[in-house]
Amino acid sequence: MTAAPEAETKPQVARWYAIQVASSCEKKVKATLEQRAITLGVSNRILEIEIPQTPAIKLKKDGSRQSTEEKVFPGYVLVRMVLDEDTMMAVRSTPNVINFVGAEERRATGRARGHIKPRPLTRPEVERIFKRAAEKKPLVKVDITEGDQILVTAGPFKDFQGEVIEVSGERSKLKALLSIFGRETPVELEFAQISKQS
Repeated sequence: MTAAPEAETKPQVARWYAIQVASSCEKKVKATLEQRAITLGVSNRILEIEIPQTPAIKLKKDGSRQSTEEKVFPGYVLVRMVLDEDTMMAVRSTPNVINFVGAEERRATGRARGHIKPRPLTRPEVERIFKRAAEKKPLVKVDITEGDQILVTAGPFKDFQGEVIEVSGERSKLKALLSIFGRETPVELEFAQISKQS
């Protein structure tokens, strides 16, 4: 009677891991890692590579709108994979990958930094990340800062000019001082109601 080795009895489960990548290289890392998984023969263990994103609308200086995607976690890529030596090496050796997010294992001697042990994301963390990416209303990004001159293009203050005193990107609104009846008056406006003056 022979006992099966313990390693074979424990099924390998794919979990989500966060990977830190070089700034603005998320898409490049995703494409490269997808290709490397096939080339290195680990595509059956590196199952999904995601860059959670939400819709965004960028207002340009000329007042036009451009639909775009805003990364939920800039500088990170999520990978659902079975963690073993081969898959870890495939991820770590991908260009522009900094490291896994996890716990640092301290070395017994020397001052060098320890090895990062990848820590899988918990189910609630994964659900929260993807729920946030799926539900979020389009975020309006605007190239306007305090002190900029604007022209109101819609609403009751159409054709009024003013100076921006506060920008609230998450609410897609700003406050501007408009000259109403010869008096500087703070007015809250939506990004869609204004255009930036050069």
